[in-house]
Amino acid sequence: MNTLEGRLRSARHQGRKLLAPYVTGGISDDWTRYLAAYQDAGADAVEIGLPFSDPMLDGGTIQEASDRALARGASADRILAELAEVDLTVPRVVMTYTNLVVRQGVETFCGKLRDAGVSGLIVPDLPLGESGELEGAAAASGVDLVLLAAPSTSPERLREIGERSRGFVYAVSLMGTTGERDQLAESGLALARALKAVTDRPVLLGFGVSRPAHAVQACRTGDGVVVASALMRRVIDGAGPAEVGADVDAMRTELDRSADEPTGSP
Repeated sequence: MNTLEGRLRSARHQGRKLLAPYVTGGISDDWTRYLAAYQDAGADAVEIGLPFSDPMLDGGTIQEASDRALARGASADRILAELAEVDLTVPRVVMTYTNLVVRQGVETFCGKLRDAGVSGLIVPDLPLGESGELEGAAAASGVDLVLLAAPSTSPERLREIGERSRGFVYAVSLMGTTGERDQLAESGLALARALKAVTDRPVLLGFGVSRPAHAVQACRTGDGVVVASALMRRVIDGAGPAEVGADVDAMRTELDRSADEPTGSP
C-alpha cells in the first residue's frame, strides 16, 4: 500500500476525491516549500516537473516556468537531489520528457527517481508502443509509470492503457497543451467516463483544471484531478508557498464538501 497506486486506491476507497498539485522543480530557491504547502493543504500526491527546453505538451505558463528554472541553472539531477532532502509523507510524482530519460539511460534515471523518494513517473511524449523498456526499469525501481489517455484515444487503446498504466491513469481533458481555462472541457469528462468503464485504476483528469468548481466537476466522473498551470501562474506572479497552498486548500475544501453531498445533490 506504500506504492503510489496503493496510496491512491486506499484514499479512493475511503471516499476521498484525489488531488495532485504541481510545481516546476527549481523555479525558485524555495521551490520545495511549495510541496510542503501542498501536503499541508491536503494533497494526495505532489507532481514535480523537471524543466525541459522543448516541453511540447505544456502551454505558455508551464513553458515560462520551465524557462525560469533553466535560467536559474536547474537540472534534473539537481532537482532530484533537492527532492531527496524533502520530508514528505505524500507520494512524489515526477513529470518529464523522453529526452531527459533516455539521455541518462532508463535504468539509471529510474534509479535516481527511487533514491529521491519518487514513486511515480509521467512521460507524456513517450509513445505507448515504445514504453516497454521504461515500464520495466520503472517497475524494477519501485516507480509507477503513469500512462496518459486523450479524447482521441480509441476504445481498444484505452483498454490497453488502463491495463498497463500504474499509479493512476492520466486523462487529458482536451486535444491541446496545458493551460488555465475558463471552463472544463466536456471531452475530458467523457474520457474519464470511458476510462472508468475499462479500468479499476484511479483516473485523474488534468489539462485545464483551474478552479475549485472545475475540480468538483471533474470528480463527478473521474477519481481526482491534477492541477498545474493555474498554480504555476500564481507562482510566476509572485505568490509564495503559503499563498499557493491556500489555493490548494480551497480546492481540497470544495472536493471534500462535494464528496459529502448525498447522491443527486445539485
